[in-house]
Amino acid sequence: MLSPKRTVIFINGRLRSPKRLAALLRPDDWLIAADGGLRHLRRLGLAPRLLIGDLDSVTEEEVRWAAENCAEVRRYPREKDATDLELALAAALQTGSRAILLAAGLGGRLDQTLGNLGLLLRPELAGLDARLEDGREEVFLIRERAEIHGRKGDIVSLLPWNGPAEGVSTQALRYPLRGETLYPDSTRGISNEMQGDAADVWLRAGILLCIHTRKR
Repeated sequence: MLSPKRTVIFINGRLRSPKRLAALLRPDDWLIAADGGLRHLRRLGLAPRLLIGDLDSVTEEEVRWAAENCAEVRRYPREKDATDLELALAAALQTGSRAILLAAGLGGRLDQTLGNLGLLLRPELAGLDARLEDGREEVFLIRERAEIHGRKGDIVSLLPWNGPAEGVSTQALRYPLRGETLYPDSTRGISNEMQGDAADVWLRAGILLCIHTRKR
């Protein structure tokens, strides 16, 4: 089997704009439901290729529905050392995809959201396009350089992640950064604005967490 270009994992979290999220999906996406993320897929009229987790957030009827629609079901014990998303992410990495989209992984419980963001630091993701998405916001790590696509007026926040980020520069943002160092105990990189449909960010050292909030 050829490796899918992108794997999309649906998580049992908040999906603020299902229509926008649906518009971001591609016909050849390889879909995974992490436990209760199955319900987001059903509302969109889609079935996953894989349903994974302890499955305590779905009913047996929903599990049967997934299996009847050709999903592989991997059920784990409830008492385990990894979240359902971490299990789903490991499965996504096994597909060989170069891009992984984590849908509905923002909002809801703060501990779960922070844990989801922390998973972006996994070494296996360093060379991949991995991001969290809820239809309104996308969140991803910038290690060297990134281009952000959106619309004029979109909000872009750049947070140093796992330590200071050095030599941060931007292009096409309202408040430019020119070789600056951003520190975790400062809000210097929060609430910038896109000046057009694309903006560039690059840095010399460290990691940035980019939060791109689209206009309504």
